[in-house]
Amino acid sequence: MLAGIGSNPGVPFTHLLWNQQSGFQAPLSLFPSTKLSLCPARPAPSSPNLSLARPPHLDPVLPRPYSSEEARAKGVESFSSSVPSIPNPFPELSKSPVLISSFPPQSSDKHAIKVYGEDSHSRSVWVSPGATAREVCHMLVQTAHCSDQENWALLEVHPTLGLERCLEDHEVVLEVQATWSLKGDTRFMFCKNYAKYEFFRKPMLFFPESMISDSADVNKGMTSSELIKNLLKSGTCPEIQGFLHVKEPSRKAWKKVYFFLRRSGLYSSTKGSSKEPRHLQYVADLDDLNVYTVVNSRKLYGAPTDFTFCIKPSKNPIRVQDLKILCAENEQTRTCWTSAFRLFKYGKQLQRNYEMSKAAPQKVEGSKFADGKSKSEDSLVAMDFSGKAGGRVIQNPMEAQSAEREEGLAWRRREALRCSLPNLNSPVRPSSIHKTQPWFHGGVSRKEAQRLIEKQGLVNGMFLIRDSQQHAQCFVLSLCYQLKTKHYLVIPFENGGRKYYTMDDGDTLFIDLLQLVEFHQINKGILPVCLKHPCVCVAL
Repeated sequence: MLAGIGSNPGVPFTHLLWNQQSGFQAPLSLFPSTKLSLCPARPAPSSPNLSLARPPHLDPVLPRPYSSEEARAKGVESFSSSVPSIPNPFPELSKSPVLISSFPPQSSDKHAIKVYGEDSHSRSVWVSPGATAREVCHMLVQTAHCSDQENWALLEVHPTLGLERCLEDHEVVLEVQATWSLKGDTRFMFCKNYAKYEFFRKPMLFFPESMISDSADVNKGMTSSELIKNLLKSGTCPEIQGFLHVKEPSRKAWKKVYFFLRRSGLYSSTKGSSKEPRHLQYVADLDDLNVYTVVNSRKLYGAPTDFTFCIKPSKNPIRVQDLKILCAENEQTRTCWTSAFRLFKYGKQLQRNYEMSKAAPQKVEGSKFADGKSKSEDSLVAMDFSGKAGGRVIQNPMEAQSAEREEGLAWRRREALRCSLPNLNSPVRPSSIHKTQPWFHGGVSRKEAQRLIEKQGLVNGMFLIRDSQQHAQCFVLSLCYQLKTKHYLVIPFENGGRKYYTMDDGDTLFIDLLQLVEFHQINKGILPVCLKHPCVCVAL
């Protein structure tokens, strides 16, 4: 063992200095340039095992690290400052008001919020104090790898109370979250919303002439459509009037009351349907209100219809006693009231939000067009290429509809013939290919399908396909048209030993649901409008 201690092979073993009491001392020849003095021998330890004693003067003395003040005073450069900095490979993320990560950012001004998808899964989002709903949606779109950049929204959801509200694009997310109760189950939800600015595109559908107040028509000789368009361009809307069912406080009873919505606020009549100003009672100020859609209102509040909404102060946490719950007769009436609330409260800001949404690049959902251009039915015309002189525009609407039906039948025959012929180059399309499509929602109920379409916006052409709960091996196409959801049964059909699907008793056949959707994205067929916007659920 002692021979192994001496690391210098030139030092003989007899030169090692050894003492039974003090233990092993290093040979002097190992330290030729160091002046050493022998220390007094230490008493032997009581343990039978020998211990190697090292002289105290050989213990390394480490320098005390300088503090930052001392380092600056002595001119000592710190190690970190001498190491070259590593460039940030993602500089655009460091400037973004929103960061998505499971770890907090280095800057202390970021705050974490939790955003839920429609599949109940959530994602933590780090946002700056001034991050708007539009910026958060843009970051979530990039993270979830969504196909289009627009028509997404951030919803404020109160599951226990059944309340939902779409945040405006300019609203600051952290300011909205600050109004929530700490003990509540309020959450943010990321989903589609096609109808956020639909009243700018089709104002007469959202503001029917029967609901426009008589006092709103100040410009004589102007039609209702011209009046509405001029008001929307100026950042407001006409005054709204009509009957609403209102839930009386601390009671289950509902009372039918005549309401007026003006720029100055919401008023109700104390004398039934009287419109006289002396009978109007001030209800609420629009600047301090938020409007919510009520889900499952019949069960939660005993509402007379499903078309319920409520208003509450925007600066306070939600309490049941603060809710003003109102119920309309149909969906168009409810949409008119909620749209008017938004326009009167935000005014020109909504117009600017709408212009920003139009300026952003868009893609057509559910179609093969991905060039970012807006495809509108108004820019399409019916053409006839059967003549020798080339194509001509069909001016007669009846002739255009007849040509559409003939083209649809010819297309069906060509597709049926193509699918019946053997093709060795391409695999056979599986019959369950629809299960991979974003518009297929499996076995959801009729009521749940209507709720999904209402949440993502009651715009013409919004659709989904689901399994029929009443008819085996059948499907249902749920389609939105004029603020209403219509349901069309898709049944299997046998023809020539092959299985097809049809919605018109076999006049038009489709080999699968994917072909059915692709056909009706171009041709209306028996539907009132072409399929435009698939009702999709994105997982975060």
